Amino acid sequence: MSACGLDFGTSNTTFGHVVDGVPVLVPLESRHPTIPSAVFFNRDGGGVLIGRNAMDEYVDGTPGRLMRSLKAVLGTSLIDEVTQVGRERRTFRDVIAYYLASVKRRAEEVAGREFRDVVHGRPVHFVDDDPDADRRAQEILEDIARKVGFRNVTFQVEPIAAAFDYERQIAREEIALIADIGGGTSDFSIVRLGPQRHRQADRQDDILGNDGVRIGGTDFDRKLSLGLVMPLLGHGSAMKRAGLNAPTSYFHDLATWSNINRMYERGVASDIRNVRREAMQPKLFDRLLRVLEEQRGHTLAIDVEQSKIALSETAKAALSLEWLEPRLKLAISRTDLVHQTGDLAETIGRRIETCLKQAGVTAADIDTVFLTGGSVQLTHVRRRIADCVPGARIVDGDTFGAVGKGLTIEAHRRFGCSM
Repeated sequence: MSACGLDFGTSNTTFGHVVDGVPVLVPLESRHPTIPSAVFFNRDGGGVLIGRNAMDEYVDGTPGRLMRSLKAVLGTSLIDEVTQVGRERRTFRDVIAYYLASVKRRAEEVAGREFRDVVHGRPVHFVDDDPDADRRAQEILEDIARKVGFRNVTFQVEPIAAAFDYERQIAREEIALIADIGGGTSDFSIVRLGPQRHRQADRQDDILGNDGVRIGGTDFDRKLSLGLVMPLLGHGSAMKRAGLNAPTSYFHDLATWSNINRMYERGVASDIRNVRREAMQPKLFDRLLRVLEEQRGHTLAIDVEQSKIALSETAKAALSLEWLEPRLKLAISRTDLVHQTGDLAETIGRRIETCLKQAGVTAADIDTVFLTGGSVQLTHVRRRIADCVPGARIVDGDTFGAVGKGLTIEAHRRFGCSM
């Protein structure tokens, strides 16, 4: 079988194939079935790394450029923007192609076979409320997939793929709400599932509704960073001229994973030095300038992300910024997280309610909520989802693997035979 399921995610990627009738995720890094969607370009010509190795190299302080959340540029004008990486200038399209080609090559080496046919995962909407941009985003991803060596490229909506993974676990027919809250998007499907339906080749009639919104884990990171971390670097601080605050665009770029590298472009540091001269608290902008001079924007983002993850398990988290300034620390509580990101959770809940209406069902019709994606671990997000369908049972899927396994099931179905 040359068929595979590829879940290229904003934060992580999986690659699956069928072994003895069972969908299996290929260990792409040591024994890990997931690989971070990250690329590191060594500034001194020391090569290009992907995944955990890319993240580690950056955190260890090796001079170079880290690029993460690559999927987020699909459907935006950034995709063909030229940017400096190492000693070369490349488009984001080229960087994504390099990353996916590397993932495909690793999977083939581990599995001992060539993969020519792929079912690619995609969010319900790459771009909200813009069908043309959404279509272009899929076309670009399809074009990249063909360039890296896939012969047949098809797509499946990610929550539908997760539904197919969940369906393998059930013994009776039910209507399930699939909630996939990933790094870049929140996607929902309402699907009729059952052990007999699992064997059917055409499942279109079983899909009652799909909807989604471009909100994911990176948006929670951005909100948390802007609200609590960026003020330590000057965000929202007063200028000497009465009634003026510091420009906000720098801080929004620094808090947004896919925009961080913009802060290292020529002229940005000079502009910020001009702002510093007019600031009431110039020390704050000294911190910001140090982040730029050392190109540690992703370090900030990683610190914020880790604090957010910690708050899914504990009421308080400590964020140390001592690498930036001695004794600079920040205590973050779960209450802080809810205060900064509660509007995102509320938007997710409203989108689920829209999906229920689209499907022509009520909350009482939903038997099960199947949760996948890293951000479903956030307590207030889980609570808002559960509030939408209070009578349904909650099932936690494989947080980072359910979509990939479902795409693999679909690939086997489309290019091979029924499972």
